[in-house]
Amino acid sequence: MPLAETGTLVAAAAAERRAVAAFNIITLEHAEAVVAGAETAGSPVILQISENAVKYRYGRVLPLARAAVEAARAAAVPVALHLDHVTSGDLLRQAADAGFSSVMYDASHLPYAENLAATRAAADWAHANGLWIEAELGEVGGKDGAAPLDAHAPGARTDPDEARAFVEAAGVDALAVAIGSSHAMTTRTAALDHELLARLVDTLDVPLVLHGSSGVPDEELSAAVAGGMAKINIGTALNLAMTAAIREFLAANAEAVDSRKYLSVGRRAMAETATELIALLRGRSARELQPVTE
Repeated sequence: MPLAETGTLVAAAAAERRAVAAFNIITLEHAEAVVAGAETAGSPVILQISENAVKYRYGRVLPLARAAVEAARAAAVPVALHLDHVTSGDLLRQAADAGFSSVMYDASHLPYAENLAATRAAADWAHANGLWIEAELGEVGGKDGAAPLDAHAPGARTDPDEARAFVEAAGVDALAVAIGSSHAMTTRTAALDHELLARLVDTLDVPLVLHGSSGVPDEELSAAVAGGMAKINIGTALNLAMTAAIREFLAANAEAVDSRKYLSVGRRAMAETATELIALLRGRSARELQPVTE
């Protein structure tokens, strides 16, 4: 199947008051697992590669991007490729030639005026090169190995009026907003501010994106989608599933040395997690679906 475009998937989700799942991948096993999970769920999906994942791969975006492209093309459901949390102008300029249809440019760590100026320049470049662009306003936190943010700290939440001015001036296609989630959470205890989400939806004319969704309980995610979130970013949940499955396998098979044995177990666990979350975002139960098999 040809590569899908992120903007098309997000727009379709927003029009139907549902959300498309966007999973951050680090290895080929991640990409294969997400595609398998999406196929089981019968739903489109977005594969995301973050700047941190590129750094892990010796600073080279193409090896993982090319693998993700081929996994997407072999999929039975629409799959798009998104470059996530980009702060480097050099990496941004590699996006179009690497198979990405979209990019999330992240200058949210900068003061408002500097964030706006940097994001406006990135949006101009992205649109000139046929890319859909997402930005962030507010402080989701937990990035770059930092501890998860106190999402209730003063100034952490996205202000609706400021967000409207930012979107209009920056010219971005979607906005990641801070409403109570945080990156890198390993427990699902985040409480979202649904009143703020409603105000943001009423104020903004672009799709909204939830980052740090691995730490958000099922009922909170469902409410966020019903409230207007159109793209749900997930990363840590896959890593938790993979690591737990591999630990269990190696504990029971201390003699194992063939990496395929334990990586396949980790891949299957990630695929099952992806299916469950995609089904949740579409208002279905994973129990209704066929299990992912190797």
